[in-house]
Amino acid sequence: MEAEVKKRLFTVEEYHQMAEAGILREDDRVELIDGEIIQMSPIGHRHMVCVNRANTLFIQAFGNGAVVSPQNPVRLTDWTEPQPDLVVFKPRADFYAKKEPVPEDVLFMVEIAETTLSYDRKIKLPRYAAAGIPEFWIGDLKNDILHVYRNPGRETNNIALILHP
Repeated sequence: MEAEVKKRLFTVEEYHQMAEAGILREDDRVELIDGEIIQMSPIGHRHMVCVNRANTLFIQAFGNGAVVSPQNPVRLTDWTEPQPDLVVFKPRADFYAKKEPVPEDVLFMVEIAETTLSYDRKIKLPRYAAAGIPEFWIGDLKNDILHVYRNPGRETNNIALILHP
């Protein structure tokens, strides 16, 4: 009889402990998805420019009405902590210094997809929806399209808009 091969999955707490112990470096481009440490794609120039532009526009548009957080982690579950390109949180005077934001604090999340469109749609979208993220945008740089998903369901969000330039 063959032995079943099992993966060793990690909780968000264990993931953070690995970073604190130096197993994961601060400059490692990784995120935790369903207990697995996933290597993220390198950030290309166009991707960087789009994130910077969106970050600036959101800060100008929302002012004090939201906390705009670029490329920071968001804990969705005890096993999943992605690092979306941008998260727009409900406003807090302390900018979440006293309390880690939770999915209920998210107004919407944004991923800029230069090479990761399939991953963002197949992996991230259902997890964001399951966590109750009310709105998720994917900026598809290859096709110059903005996909806007709203109204989370159990495993996916309903697409509300596809915007072309």
